[in-house]
Amino acid sequence: MERTSKNRLVVLLLFIATIIGLRIIAPLSSDFKIFANISGLGAVAIFSGNYFRNKFSAYILPMLVLLLSDLGLAIMMGEAYAFYAGWYYTYIAFALMVLVGQLFINKVNVPQVFGASLVAVFIHWIVSDFGMWLGFDTYPKTLAGFWTCLVAAIPFELNFLYGTLVYSAIMFLGFEILKSKFPSLKYRSVIA
Repeated sequence: MERTSKNRLVVLLLFIATIIGLRIIAPLSSDFKIFANISGLGAVAIFSGNYFRNKFSAYILPMLVLLLSDLGLAIMMGEAYAFYAGWYYTYIAFALMVLVGQLFINKVNVPQVFGASLVAVFIHWIVSDFGMWLGFDTYPKTLAGFWTCLVAAIPFELNFLYGTLVYSAIMFLGFEILKSKFPSLKYRSVIA
């Protein structure tokens, strides 16, 4: 049983590492602004929330990945690019996205993964842009100012939605295919 649990954990971590690898190379893109928000970090949060039964692992992995990603962006693009005023709201949004993966996907299928992705991106949009609105003087601190901030973020959130949908499909479908071929991956342990 111990070996089965470790195999599952290793495969889950490999899925996450692959998606994160794509996030790390994003700044190397010749057109970074287009590629920047088409990342798999939202999918990683939902995936972790669904497949990791250990609550600590489910939350700590996406947060660690986000932190490492932000540190990489800070090194490559400058500290203000990753750790702007209100950046911690983005971390709160990702924690809530893990919760979406835990609560919204009872059985892995297209409608549930698609629905969870939509809800997670909506949460990211509202919570992270609340941090932007609160942390900067760009928009007035009124309901209309918050609405203007949300509207301005739509192009970025659409890219985030596309990335979350595509990477969720890849991760969930890939892991479900592997589970069907390797029954040991079906084992649900305390760790994974």
